Amino acid sequence: MARNEPKRQGISRFQSKIGPNCSPPLETRSRPDYSVMVKCDIKSQTLEELQEQFQAWECPTYRVTQLLDWLYRRKATSWEAMSNLSKSLREKLEHTYSLEPLQLARKQGSRDTTQKFLWRLADNSFIESVLIPANPALYGEASDRHTLCVSTQVGCAYGCGFCASGLEGWKRNLGVHEIVEQVLAVERWHAAEAGEQKEKSLDRLVNNLVIMGMGEPLANYDNVLKASMRCVGCGIGVSRLSIDVRRPRRVL
Repeated sequence: MARNEPKRQGISRFQSKIGPNCSPPLETRSRPDYSVMVKCDIKSQTLEELQEQFQAWECPTYRVTQLLDWLYRRKATSWEAMSNLSKSLREKLEHTYSLEPLQLARKQGSRDTTQKFLWRLADNSFIESVLIPANPALYGEASDRHTLCVSTQVGCAYGCGFCASGLEGWKRNLGVHEIVEQVLAVERWHAAEAGEQKEKSLDRLVNNLVIMGMGEPLANYDNVLKASMRCVGCGIGVSRLSIDVRRPRRVL
């Protein structure tokens, strides 16, 4: 049994390096016993990466624009919904990438006040987002601006006394797509609330993005930076973005 222990530890270390949407290290891909390829979520890809992939597939570049429109403007949650993409292209996309929308587990608050969303991730972890209207509505009029506070980690390792995020400790960083998807999921909720008014359902709800939810943003710097660029540059429509940095109190 002792001889097998290093091997089990090696597998554990290898598995711990595979994030929720990352391919395994190159040096391990040729192993004959490796049979499951972990696909990257499509929303974790940059414009340049998608253009390069579509070029390899010999697809015209305008197809990338159509794909981005489905992902970020129409907020599609399935490949089948992308009706202006050919069936063969949708099959390639499905084979190469995953498309994992967040699942709403619970929502608190009324529509005209601050609302808290509890999201279930693909690995059954939970994170929160908070939608904040600019000001209380006056004379029955709706608020003209909405700020969304998003999370960047499952749990938090810093344990600040004023924050409940670290009560259960840190579990993992969120992927780029999991950060971006919080914005899209709230927009889908808004579209569902709009109901039959199709034109209104495509209107943007979130104007400002504040990255100060669960977790320490700069402890997940690379993914936060990529997600921020995605929210500003891919048609999501966020006009202002700010990142909150927590500084734990030093104990002398």
